[in-house]
Amino acid sequence: MQRTFSYRRQEILQEPMITEVRNRWPALFEIGEVNLEFMRITTVPLISKFIGQLDKYTDALMKVFRHKGGCAGQKIRTIMALTAKNEDINTRRDCILRCLSVYLNEDIETLVKEYVDTESVEAESLIAQTTMGIYVIRAEGAGPEEEPSDVGVVLEGVEVLQNLPSVTLGCVMLFGLIYALNLNYPKDLKCTFEAFQKILMELDTTKLSPKVQGLKIKMLQ
Repeated sequence: MQRTFSYRRQEILQEPMITEVRNRWPALFEIGEVNLEFMRITTVPLISKFIGQLDKYTDALMKVFRHKGGCAGQKIRTIMALTAKNEDINTRRDCILRCLSVYLNEDIETLVKEYVDTESVEAESLIAQTTMGIYVIRAEGAGPEEEPSDVGVVLEGVEVLQNLPSVTLGCVMLFGLIYALNLNYPKDLKCTFEAFQKILMELDTTKLSPKVQGLKIKMLQ
C-alpha cells in the first residue's frame, strides 16, 4: 500500500464510486490501513492522536459544557448522565463527542443511527440507503450506556467497516476515510468535523470558524 500510494491517490481524486475503490483496494478498508493512509496524507497518526487529544481535553470540554444553557445545555446534561451509569472509557468518550456536537449547535445523531438487533432486515435496508454514517446495533432492551453489539461505518450504502468497539472509533475511522477517499465533511456536521480536524488533530489550525474558535478559546480559559 505504501508503494502504490501515489497511483492510488490519482485514482481517488477522480472520485470513483466507493464500491470501485473497495474492489480495487480492499486493504484500504481495514482499521490499520486507514490509520496508515491518513499518516501518508498528513504525516499525523490518526487513532493515537485523535484519542489522545480527546482524553487530554476531556476535563476542559466538560467544564465548557457545564456552562452551556438552554435546550442544548439540557441535552448535554442528559447525555453526560450516561457516564454515571457506566464508567467505561469508551462510553465516556462517546458522550464527550456527542456533547461536542450539541455544543456546536449540530446533532451527531444525524450521522450516528442506532438499530435493534432483532430488526436486522429493516436495519440492513436503512443502512443501504445511507450516504455517509455510523451505525450502532444494540441488543433488544439494552440502554444507551451499555456496550453495543456492533458499530460500523457506511459510505454510499456500503458497510466499509464493521465490528468497531465504540462510536468514538467509528468517528475516528470515518474522519480518516474522509481524508483517504477525498470526501467532504457531512453538511450538517461541518463544525463538529472542523473541531475534530483543527482542535483534536491540530491540522490547518490557522483559520477557524467563529463557533470552533469560540470553543477553543473557552477550553483554554
